[in-house]
Amino acid sequence: MKRWIKKIFGLLLVAGLVGGIGYAFLPKPVPVDFDRVTRRPLLVAVEEDGRTRIRDRYIVSAPLSGKLSRVRLKPGARVKPGEVVAAIEPSDPALLDPRALAQAEARVKAARSAIDRAVSSLESAKVALDHAESEYARAEELRGKKAISPTDFDMRVMLRRTRVEDYRAARHSKEIAEFELELAEGALVRTRPPINGASPMDEFLFELRAPPASLPGGEFQVLRVMQESESVVSPGQTVLELGDPSDLEVEVDVLSADAVKVHPGARVFLEQWGGEEPLEGRVRLVEPAGFLKISALGVEEQRVNVIIDFPDRSKIPVELGDQFRVEARIVTWEAGDVLQVPMSALFRRQGGWAVFRVREGKAELCPVKIGHKNGLRAEVLEGLDDEDQVIVHPGDQVANGVDVVPRI
Repeated sequence: MKRWIKKIFGLLLVAGLVGGIGYAFLPKPVPVDFDRVTRRPLLVAVEEDGRTRIRDRYIVSAPLSGKLSRVRLKPGARVKPGEVVAAIEPSDPALLDPRALAQAEARVKAARSAIDRAVSSLESAKVALDHAESEYARAEELRGKKAISPTDFDMRVMLRRTRVEDYRAARHSKEIAEFELELAEGALVRTRPPINGASPMDEFLFELRAPPASLPGGEFQVLRVMQESESVVSPGQTVLELGDPSDLEVEVDVLSADAVKVHPGARVFLEQWGGEEPLEGRVRLVEPAGFLKISALGVEEQRVNVIIDFPDRSKIPVELGDQFRVEARIVTWEAGDVLQVPMSALFRRQGGWAVFRVREGKAELCPVKIGHKNGLRAEVLEGLDDEDQVIVHPGDQVANGVDVVPRI
């Protein structure tokens, strides 16, 4: 009896050992990470670093030679339009020189010609603006009758906004030309010989004033002071730089291959500017000329500047100044209900795209057709259904028909 018990125990031991070895060699499920195919909004954007800049910058320079008084203004100081920012005591011998007198008179004539040219440009911009306003009014009327497509209506709106900006720039150019004429005429007054032995230097200093504001009610901020101490200056020497801090725009340089996807009016999200919430902007201009730039890795890149406006300037943070860094996301395509899959689940196969779909615990090779991509997720046009499970980051062990389990 004992002998039979030993034989049975030995057989059971051998059977268990054989079964364990066989089980060890059986294929085991591959642990993988799952994700679901879902419907959600999808946004495709071009992401690049940019910097803010004041749209209209003003260089205050010396119109004539003389002794510059010490500039009391510091960077960041607020200056009202027309306020005195510096003063020059004219150099009498140089200003009485016949050549200097002829040059001052020539500058006055050039300034007057510049005003005539600015007036012509302003009239041309006004005519274009009137035409854009009439087109916009006609489009509004057709829109009420549903007789115009949304695309045509948006084009009328964009044309009207462009003409408004052109008229504003032309009017500003005229004001600057008038200001330059005043400077030139002031220099001419001080180059004329003294009357009755009285020198103009005995009566007043030549005052450098801030130009007119580019926006109604705006004021300037001192950006840089190039010449602070009292010194002798020559004509055209830069004294300080002014700008309107409420008139900011953003300049972003993007690859030329991405620039062709960006269109005026596109939405922009400005992030990493220092605040918690992103700022909203709109593309105003994609510059028509590119430039060569060497990347940090030493690669030559052809890039294009994209200019971004703030639609609501009242929401521009007061802390944001000139030449501040921002991260811009320029939207090139977006939709609200898109079937999408993680980019990490996609891989190339036979010139197309494919994923591993999970069906009843097994990996199933599934070719798919992909549309728009944003780096994280891709639009699915064909091959997958809503709520399908796919394998993300599939490794070499994953193949068609292989058992898979969720990674712990």
